[in-house]
Amino acid sequence: MRGHVTPAAYAEEIGPGDAVLGAVLADGRHLARCLRCDTWIEHLPPVGTDVRYATLPPLSELTKPRRGKPLAEAIVMRLIAINKGTHALAFTLLAVAALALQTNLTRIHSFAQRLLRGVTGPLNDTGQYANKTWLGRQLEHLLNLKSGTLKVVLFIALLYAVVEWTEAIGLWFEKRWAEYLTVLATAGFLPLEIRELLHRVTALRVFALVINLALLIWLVYAKRLFGVRGGIKAMHDDTDWDAIIASPTPARGRLPRLGDSLPRPPVLEPIDLPES
Repeated sequence: MRGHVTPAAYAEEIGPGDAVLGAVLADGRHLARCLRCDTWIEHLPPVGTDVRYATLPPLSELTKPRRGKPLAEAIVMRLIAINKGTHALAFTLLAVAALALQTNLTRIHSFAQRLLRGVTGPLNDTGQYANKTWLGRQLEHLLNLKSGTLKVVLFIALLYAVVEWTEAIGLWFEKRWAEYLTVLATAGFLPLEIRELLHRVTALRVFALVINLALLIWLVYAKRLFGVRGGIKAMHDDTDWDAIIASPTPARGRLPRLGDSLPRPPVLEPIDLPES
């Protein structure tokens, strides 16, 4: 997502010993290998501030991008962070709504009472009020709102918003403490989700439970939390750079294939065309 990583594009000189990372074409352009996706990219020779290396350093001294399994795990962590961010936004909006209701509760009660009278008056005249309308029921809920209830809702919403925002930011930057926090917070939600599911089964509740269980298991297993699979001491970069660099790279686009020496431009054979 961040583009190619081509060290050879920023080296003034590229020699025959650098053929696995770059080469110089006959017209002076540089051919640089991307360390992230193995594509060979054409570049003009670097000048001025674009020059990072006088000669191309060995692979061991270059900053290498993530690829393969480590890159896939990083992408999953970003997706989890986005998921937590949406939760945090929902709790933040809930806290704002609870604060607005708490601040204007007296006026809201008065408004609901007037509106309820306007709704129930015609129904009383026709004898249909016993069934109540949906609007009437919602207005009664507003009238029954207590200041203490709103304070509890506000406190819980703020608490969860802070926790979810902390998780989202920490996971986005791949902090290990955020992984532990996410596992503990997700596990803490599970009893409530199971209780709600036992009360009434819905597709949304089942989906939420499955997603949270999958997230929990993946984090503990893949990130080796709580000592699983050897814990943090067993974590290492799974990218075998020696094998990647030693293996031949496929030709892509119109670029020539690199061998053990400098690449040669393709030779076009003449074609005899019949006279029209």
